[in-house]
Amino acid sequence: MKYYSTNKIVNEVSLEEAVIKGLAADKGLFMPNKIKKLPAEFFENIDKMSFQEISFRVAEAFFGEDVPADALKAIVYDTLSFDTPVVHVHDNIYSLELFHGPTLAFKDVGGRFMARLLGYFVKNSSDKRVNVLVATSGDTGSAVANGFLGVEGVHVYVLYPKGKVSEIQEKQFTTLGRNITALEIEGCFDDCQALVKRAFMDEELNEKMFLTSANSINLARFLPQSFYYFYAYAQLKKMGKADNVVISVPSGNFGNITAGLFAQVMGLPVKRFIAANNSNDIFYHYLRTGNFEPKASVCTIANAMDVGNPSNFARILDLYGYNHENICNHISGATYSDQEIATGIKSLWEEHKYLLDPHGACGYLALKEQMQPGETGVFLETAHPAKFKDTIDRILNADIEIPLPLQEFMKGTKDTVPMSKEFSDLKNFLLKQMLYTHETFY
Repeated sequence: MKYYSTNKIVNEVSLEEAVIKGLAADKGLFMPNKIKKLPAEFFENIDKMSFQEISFRVAEAFFGEDVPADALKAIVYDTLSFDTPVVHVHDNIYSLELFHGPTLAFKDVGGRFMARLLGYFVKNSSDKRVNVLVATSGDTGSAVANGFLGVEGVHVYVLYPKGKVSEIQEKQFTTLGRNITALEIEGCFDDCQALVKRAFMDEELNEKMFLTSANSINLARFLPQSFYYFYAYAQLKKMGKADNVVISVPSGNFGNITAGLFAQVMGLPVKRFIAANNSNDIFYHYLRTGNFEPKASVCTIANAMDVGNPSNFARILDLYGYNHENICNHISGATYSDQEIATGIKSLWEEHKYLLDPHGACGYLALKEQMQPGETGVFLETAHPAKFKDTIDRILNADIEIPLPLQEFMKGTKDTVPMSKEFSDLKNFLLKQMLYTHETFY
């Protein structure tokens, strides 16, 4: 399959080139030149299939033309070699817990899948050593760092905003060492993301280093997140609740909801989606006005969604032919203040003894407000609440338990490289590393 840029200036590329480059030369995001519909028999039997079986069938539709079936199956099954998502019922609303991977966040699937797919391409290309640049506002950095930890031929640089991620999130990518380097940026997430994008466009840097991104701008990071949506539908079908499904997605950089929209195009019977924002309401404003107006992000208690210029908006525009009405027919929006998020966490705990994280709370609130009679509602709970322990403890006046995997991360020693938000500082640092170049190998 070939992949084109959303800016449609450069030529189409192969899957390998799209994954390794991450971002197109014209600064657009890569899109597949066709999205395959899955056959009716797949949906007829989906409730009888395991998470791994479902995901492999979906992955074949995306990548089967470019990766041999045995290799792709190994990548998928290795990616999902942890506990499956869990569905909970709260009256007439369902939550889908996506935090049962190594870092207890939904991004574990995308991070692990990309690490293994990129590792496959690197292993089969003797002249390539790859440097991954990833900007994070919280969970992306930990998922990518742990997914790529120890992958031969790949070094990861995690750029994160100083003082704007939780302590547990920070420890998950600053204590690993080996082929993971954490860069602590004096700025916000948008500054980190801008640095990554600018690095891809710098001619000198790209002449000397193979660079790619593991943010959701990379199609190998966001596409596997569609696995969750098919699995959710399978569970609803088992319960006889698969009609008129509405899915509410906590949204920051919009990679996760874009994966859901791809799933819908592939035939997944979802009636509509809700994009649930915190106070960073750029997409919500677009839905209401038709104007997309990026602005500086603001800090909230749902920090992984603190994004003022969501990259995957370009993919949503492309998917729906740049038609505002068409987009509004598939997606509605919602936005919540910190106080409203806290109220959502408290109310679900008091009513059902179910513990939300701040991001999942946005999804829950949006679904509760916008569900219509006869609809089945699912919201995504994207990270374990203990990753935001200080916030949750304060809201509930409690002392929530930290799971053992997170306790282990907390024992590590933070090791970072402090850096300004000036691109020249990042460029000089990367050039000095020279871990991977066209001539010099790791």
